[in-house]
Amino acid sequence: MAKTTIESIVDGGKASAGPPLGPALGPMGVNIKLVIDTINEKTKDFAGMKVPTKVIIDTGTKEFKIEIGSPAVSQLIKKEAKLEKLAGKAGEEHVADLKIEQIIKIAKMKEDALPAKTRKEAVKTVIGTCLSCGVLVEEKDPREAIKEVNEGKYDEKIKSGKTELTEEELKQLEQEKIRLKQELEDKRQEFETKAKQIIGEMKGKDRKDIETKLKEAEIPAEIIKTILPKEEESKEDKKDEGASK
Repeated sequence: MAKTTIESIVDGGKASAGPPLGPALGPMGVNIKLVIDTINEKTKDFAGMKVPTKVIIDTGTKEFKIEIGSPAVSQLIKKEAKLEKLAGKAGEEHVADLKIEQIIKIAKMKEDALPAKTRKEAVKTVIGTCLSCGVLVEEKDPREAIKEVNEGKYDEKIKSGKTELTEEELKQLEQEKIRLKQELEDKRQEFETKAKQIIGEMKGKDRKDIETKLKEAEIPAEIIKTILPKEEESKEDKKDEGASK
């Protein structure tokens, strides 16, 4: 029998019979409500995210199959950690912390899409992505967390598929996120103070020399870009210095 595939992007758990999905399903003769309900059931764990879906319809029997794509692992980490954005400098900045249960939850959501052969391997893949996202796992660097997974520390939880957290654990994670945010801000303030000091000491010098000095002092590129005077301003400083002699 011939089959027709209807592809769409839906809000996780909130697909409706409205455009664009409803009008596309209408001529197919399928039970639209049942299709929508099935999609919403399959995408409920992706609430607040855009999810790619495929409705594969047998044009003869009107039977259908739903295939659900899923957001990238990094986006699931971002959602689970309740972050507006991930770390700007992977491996150097930490913006949140996740419990192993949350890692397992993401691994289960991506199980069909990841090349991992076992859930344990899928968990390690998710933890590896946490490293590039600037997210700790069980308050540890993700590389240390992977070692613990290899040692079997979380085998029981991984096998059981446990994903639930207590209210107290969720509260602790939120407090940790606030602490990490303040830590990043304090670090940025230190860099800015140091950068301003270097710029002040090198006033009148060539901009490229100042930039080199800032980089040697390991000032982040985004701070250098924000604080270092533009080329035109630097030239004006030199003119003023020359005129005062």
